[in-house]
Amino acid sequence: MNGTREGHQGGDQGARRGGLWRTVRTFAYGTPLYRYILSGRAPDQLATVPTDSWPGHSDHGRMILEGRFSLLGHVVLLSADPRDPDTWVPEEATGDWQAALNGFSWLRDLRQVGGDMARRRARELVADWIDRYADWDAFAWEADILGERIANWIGHHDFFCASADDEFRARFLDSLFRQARHLGRIAATAADGSGLVQAAKGLIYASAALPTETALQAQGCRLLAERLPRQILPDGCHASRSPSRHLAVLRDLIDIRACLRATGDPVPDAVDSAIERMAAMLRTLRHGDGGLALFNDSNEEDPLLIDAVLAQSEAKIRPQNAPGASGFHRLSAARTLLILDAGQPGTLDGCAHAGLLSFEMSVAKERLIVNCGAASGRPDWNRALRATAAHSTLVVDDVNSAEVLGDGTPGRSPARVTADRQEQDGDQLIDASHDGYAERLMLTHRRRLFLSADGADVRGEDVLTGSGGEHFAVRFHLHPKVKASVSQNGAFVLLRLPGGQGWRMLASGGTLALADSVYLGQRGEMKRSQQIIVSGTLSGNGTVMKWALRREEKRAPDKVQAGKV
Repeated sequence: MNGTREGHQGGDQGARRGGLWRTVRTFAYGTPLYRYILSGRAPDQLATVPTDSWPGHSDHGRMILEGRFSLLGHVVLLSADPRDPDTWVPEEATGDWQAALNGFSWLRDLRQVGGDMARRRARELVADWIDRYADWDAFAWEADILGERIANWIGHHDFFCASADDEFRARFLDSLFRQARHLGRIAATAADGSGLVQAAKGLIYASAALPTETALQAQGCRLLAERLPRQILPDGCHASRSPSRHLAVLRDLIDIRACLRATGDPVPDAVDSAIERMAAMLRTLRHGDGGLALFNDSNEEDPLLIDAVLAQSEAKIRPQNAPGASGFHRLSAARTLLILDAGQPGTLDGCAHAGLLSFEMSVAKERLIVNCGAASGRPDWNRALRATAAHSTLVVDDVNSAEVLGDGTPGRSPARVTADRQEQDGDQLIDASHDGYAERLMLTHRRRLFLSADGADVRGEDVLTGSGGEHFAVRFHLHPKVKASVSQNGAFVLLRLPGGQGWRMLASGGTLALADSVYLGQRGEMKRSQQIIVSGTLSGNGTVMKWALRREEKRAPDKVQAGKV
């Protein structure tokens, strides 16, 4: 197998450390001797079988019955030819997609379909994978993929093994046994990100299911106790600062806790604490429609899944408005919600975006101002979507406010990002700044966001201080369902939400215009949208640009006089 994973744990170490490390691993693991070392007496049956409790997608399951896999928003047809060496690594799929395929989380999609046909198809695919990768493989046996596959095989065992013959059971248990043993040898090489949690999860599931491998549980719990606190910030946000990655890690931790409870073993304090705090942050990062905000390589995700995660977290902490270590701030009044990113780019999992001081806005269950989102499995779009211009914030000379490397890890970052929150009589104000342009353009960006107590008035002020730069543009990307039109004299933009509610945007200190944009809120789905741009020229003394969004109580007439910001 020859997969590489752009964006999947970005620049992490371990299996991704390059040619020398790959050569060392091949010499150590890719030999008949190592196969012998992993061999042993596999169990005749599993002991404890933790049940996978997450919903699958029946539509995706029916596609698998036809040989098509929908993963990360992209559909790929797998070859049915047993002689095709690329069945599990289709050339048209990215490394991320191949990792998802080899992780077997799609088994729950077949389970959702149900019936003997889905069970047989699951067994056929598991058997085919064992035929091809019974021995160590540099890609499919990486610690995080291995941990995910072990947990999914065990979690769905009762589904696809229910009517299996003895030969399949023996081959399945032997492969699971040897994969678990290898994971025990390499789990510590997983980097401090979501991959570490996946590896630890595989160890703990294997220990519960394989009677001879009970020592793996202590290893998994020790890894979590020692290294999980490094990736959960004090306010509960995952250090990737990606809402989507945050959701995935929280799901894995909930599964780990459930597995330990099923075996009657204690749950590490680090796991219990992380679940409680991460659930609160997950609520903080949700919009009124139930989906997630689009910061740092995130998509909206399935609101029903998010509901299930929050329910199974058993956490009661409400969304946090107060600023925390992650730098995310939430302003809410009446039915209006603003989420601001005033933090440094995330340090884990290759999820960093240069979206400093970007914000999103929703009204009830409708999104108004958004960021452009993420293109999982689309490396051609990844770099563009990580750029500052793909976010609802200020850009100078089309320069990114922070450096993000090609693998999604942060390069040169601002030395200082600040935010101060004030509230009075229900009105809320955040005063934030960053110096991401200081070194290259000798500029500092300050953004003030105000939300009135009745939720009808949103005001902003973007200030550039310093002597550099030539042009600025403050971008407000609109959700595709929002209709926008510029007044005849160009003084304001009228915005109409799908439910009919109108908002009017006005600005001073720059020229107001509409332009095309794109929206990737759902995986694999790119939609045309629009953006409002307020642009101007810098004179060497910085600039002040003020803008306002005001709710229209009634439909605006065809001719409306321009208001003042």
